Amino acid sequence: MARQHEETRGEAAGGGRRRSWPLLPPYRPELGWIPYLWLVYLGFFFISPAVDHAGLTDWLVLSGVIAAFLPLYFLGYWARTASQLLLVIGGITLLGLLYTPFNPSSWGLFIYAGAFVGFGFRPARALQLLVILFGLATLEAVTLGLQLWVWLPFLVIAALVSAGNIHFAEVHRKNQRLKAAREEVEHLAKVAERERIARDLHDLLGHTLTVIAVKSELADKLAERDPGRSRQEIREVHWISRQALSEVRRAVQGYRADRMPGLEVELATARHTLESAGLEVEIDGPDEARRLGPELGPPRETALVLALREAVTNVLRHARARRCRISVARRKGRAVLEVADDGRGGLAPEGSGLSGMRERVQALGGRVARSGDGGHTLRVELPLEPVRVAGDSGAPDEAGAGPRASEVEA
Repeated sequence: MARQHEETRGEAAGGGRRRSWPLLPPYRPELGWIPYLWLVYLGFFFISPAVDHAGLTDWLVLSGVIAAFLPLYFLGYWARTASQLLLVIGGITLLGLLYTPFNPSSWGLFIYAGAFVGFGFRPARALQLLVILFGLATLEAVTLGLQLWVWLPFLVIAALVSAGNIHFAEVHRKNQRLKAAREEVEHLAKVAERERIARDLHDLLGHTLTVIAVKSELADKLAERDPGRSRQEIREVHWISRQALSEVRRAVQGYRADRMPGLEVELATARHTLESAGLEVEIDGPDEARRLGPELGPPRETALVLALREAVTNVLRHARARRCRISVARRKGRAVLEVADDGRGGLAPEGSGLSGMRERVQALGGRVARSGDGGHTLRVELPLEPVRVAGDSGAPDEAGAGPRASEVEA
């Protein structure tokens, strides 16, 4: 019961203030009036005094026992620890052992003690305590020489009540664990979705805003020397902005994967963007990119497109390079993308863009490698054969399709 108190206390805290019955703890509102119904077992106390026509003293003693029992009974619902509950159970058991010689019908006290044991402890521990409890009750009955029909029915009822409470308490605990697990799954799903949107928005906006900045600066420089070229650059900025807005909307809605431009188109865009920034650009394998598209499939081709965008963005932002070489090739059943520059980036610490790229590629059975001798080189590999996409139970198994996350190079 103490464990159950701890479990339900969190429920009440999260669900706001709810109505609690008098004498019962506010963090157990689900109990309702049931604890008052269980007081019906006190009716057994009156059987012997009524049948034996007990005197005033006996009735006064009975009233005193009930007055001592009721605080213990309600304290059982307030117990927060196993030790506190054991004190309550021990008090009720002691009261029953002391009063039974004067009133054989007071065996009902052992029913209450057994009920608290069943609700308050795990099954193994509860069974140990019940053996002790029923052993003490049996020992007293034998010592007093009570007839079997006087005390055995009470112990049978106590055993049934205790067994029922053990079962329902364990069901309650399992339901709480299932609820917690379900909430954790929902939380992780929300976190994963937020991370996906954050990665996609970074890939889209980071690249697009960099291109807009480069083209705007170029248009400003050309405004007086070559007004026609300047206007062309401004028109491209306008077109890129509208395209970025459309892609952001699709990314938020989760529909971007099957609408991204192909790898061949992205290679042409990368060339144009880098040349606009004044870099010498060499691209190897545009024809190979066109052939690889159908073999990669939308998820993996999208991953390569976004990896290329991130690499180009980093060259424009950080490398201060003069030359950039981009190559796409097929090697041993894998699509390989390399972006190399002669800038000063080297192996700088990874930011959110590279980290997001690595997560996306790893989820598709690929790997990401970097080197920094005389510039920076980014290498992305993805398998061409079908692999299991993370979270997609309908795809074939990825066994043998590529290195696992632990094999990804730093």
